[in-house]
Formats: sequence, structure tokens, C-alpha cells
Amino acid sequence: MKKLLQELGVVSAIIGAQWGDEGKGKIVDLLAEHFDIVARASGGANAGHTIVVSGKKHVFHLLPSGCLHEGKPIVLGAGMVVHLPTLLEEIRILEEAGIDVLSRLSISHGAHIVFDYHKMIDGVVEDRRSSTSLRDVKQTEGIGTTRRGIGPAYADKAYRTGFRMGDLVNMTPDEFKRAFQHNASFIHKMFDIHVLAEKELADVENARELLMENIIDTTAFLHHALNAKETILIEGAQATLLDIDHGTYPYVTSSQTTIMGALQGLGLPPKVLTSVIGVVKAYCTRVGGGPFPSEVAGPRGDALRERGGEYGATTGRPRRCGWLSLSDLAYACRLNGFTHLNVTKLDVLDAEKDIPVFDREKEAVLPGWQESTKGITEWKRLPKNAQEYIEYIEKKIGVPVSFVGTGPGREEMMVREQ
Repeated sequence: MKKLLQELGVVSAIIGAQWGDEGKGKIVDLLAEHFDIVARASGGANAGHTIVVSGKKHVFHLLPSGCLHEGKPIVLGAGMVVHLPTLLEEIRILEEAGIDVLSRLSISHGAHIVFDYHKMIDGVVEDRRSSTSLRDVKQTEGIGTTRRGIGPAYADKAYRTGFRMGDLVNMTPDEFKRAFQHNASFIHKMFDIHVLAEKELADVENARELLMENIIDTTAFLHHALNAKETILIEGAQATLLDIDHGTYPYVTSSQTTIMGALQGLGLPPKVLTSVIGVVKAYCTRVGGGPFPSEVAGPRGDALRERGGEYGATTGRPRRCGWLSLSDLAYACRLNGFTHLNVTKLDVLDAEKDIPVFDREKEAVLPGWQESTKGITEWKRLPKNAQEYIEYIEKKIGVPVSFVGTGPGREEMMVREQ
């Protein structure tokens, strides 16, 4: 592990290589112990990271997974959109479990606020997509958003009508209330939505009371840390193929999910980045609509879903399941410049007699191993066909697989130093 940590360097990023749900939280949790600061750059509470420690499941939507390591400063960057009640609830749950958060949490004053009316707008727009096309006469289904208000919050950001976390510090309660009511009136006229202003403003005041000291210039904080020779681990949200610019548009999220978006969201220049770890399932899943050439329908796909527990951490929705697409993975590698790969959930394929792999939508079939790999953390203990499956990915992509997940637990991760 020591050699690998040296390779990762001063600023390392964890980026999803598929359509999300690859298991990024687990490797963030594993590596956070070895970095000084853990930072999340973009996205909102539509993300869901699940960590299992000593048999106990922890689910995060806004806080970085690495916050389970006490004493580590944690940063929420300017590229994020923050639903205040969700953040306060996550903090409360961890504090009740004896994990201090507030004393080490820094929130960018530039991060935007997600209100409940954003969720309502999200639902209205998604329903309209499903009933009448908003973009293309052929598009008669919804995008498949989580309806967490993420898109509408980013839209407000682009309109320059949004509220930022810094407004909790820089505006008095009365100033904030007047500005909020002005926006609420506009929202009511535009979407025929009744904004629950009293409840929304109460949420703001609760957050103001608890978080005032935590809202800072996080870009300055991170640059000061770099000057002091501290190390930073960046936790990506969602994944490359959901990127608003480079993903499978329009079936994408509303933020920039690649390494470029992560650096932008934190205010870090490219020259400080020393490594990028791409996280990829040994198979593939996606949630919602959109293209999925390697999708498996019927009993085999259902079996993958059940073995992998493929239900959304945020929504509980069943995920569509399929095989690994090497062409998609290669595309993600080109965009992000992956230096290392983490292949997760290898054990989910244990029961497969053969394992299809797609490359430019052409199918190749590799032999399965039909032995348990669950919990194996030594390369030499893996079945030969499982080793060859990993090596096949390395050869095709040209990036070393340095981490292999063999179960949901924190300890069920193989570290390969080559």
C-alpha cells in the first residue's frame, strides 16, 4: 500500500467511470485514512454513497464518505447544490453515533441552496416530459431524475437567481426573506406551485444557526492546505457518462461529473492533480432512461440485480443491469486521464458460467469462475479466471487495476501494487 500511496501523490480524485453507483464511497473511505483532507466538489443529494463498517451501513447523500474518519477536515465545494434539511439530518445522525462533524466541516460560500420548491419543479418538469415531449417528438419518457431538485437548483444558478450558502452569512434574515418571497412569487406564476415559504425560511434559519461558522472561502482553505504540504482526496459524485457536457445527453445529471468538473467545483488548478482513480463495476448498471447497449433483460439481469443489491441508495429504485462496456470505459479514461482503476463488486459475478463483455457494442464472452471471491484480499487467492478477467480489462484499457472490491465491507478490498 505504501508504494501505491506514493503513486497517488498529493491530490488524488475518485471519479465514477460509468453511470454512477459504482461503489466510489468505499474506496474514498479506504483512502481517506491516508489523506489530510476529504473534499466533495459537485452534485447534490441525488448522490448516494453506502459504506459498511463492522456490519453497520452508513448512507451519505451530501457529506463525503471519508467523514467516517474522525479528525479529517471535510469540504463541500462551490460546485455543489445543498439541500439544507438533508445536510442537517446527516450531521445529526453522525453526531448521535458519536462522530463529530461540525468542528471539521467547511462549506463553500459559493455552493447553491436546494429548496423544497426545487423538488416540486423537478417533479412537474419530469411529469411533463413523460406526457408531452419538451425536446424531441420521439422522447415520450422522463429522464429518470431522482426528483431531488438538483436540475432546477442548477438552473437557478445559471439564471443567476439562486441563493448561495454565503447568503446565510452576508444577508440578514429580513433581507433573505424579502429576496426569497420575490423568487417564490415568480415560481408560483411560472409553475403553478405553492411555495411553503414559512417552512423553507425556517429551514434556512435552522441552518444559519448551526452552520454560520462553517461557511467559508473553501478555495482559499484548500490552497492554504496545499501550501502547507497537506494532501487532498477528492470525492466525485455521480459518474462520467452522466456528465452534463460529455454524458449520454439528455439522460444525464445537471452537473459536471468528470475530473474537470471536480477541479472547477473546488477551485483547484489542473497542475496540482497527481492521480485520478476511475471506479468501475465488474458489470454495469444505470438508473432511469437512456441508452444502455450492454443491458441484460429477463432472469439473468434480475439475478445480477439481486446478487448485487442494485437498488438506489437515494431513491430505492431498481437499477437496470448489464455487462461491462469496454468502449464506454475507454471513453471515460480519455476524458478523465485515469491513472488507476478500482474494479468493484467482482464477487457479484461469481455465479456466472460465462461473462459477456462489450466493446463498441460487439460482444466477447469470457469464462466465469463459479467460485466464491467474496472477501478475498490477496491476488493469488483469486480463481484463475477471475484474475484473467481483471487482466483482460487492464490490457484493453491500458490502465492498471490497483483496487478490486470483493464485497460491501470496508475490509473487502484488494490492493494490487504492480
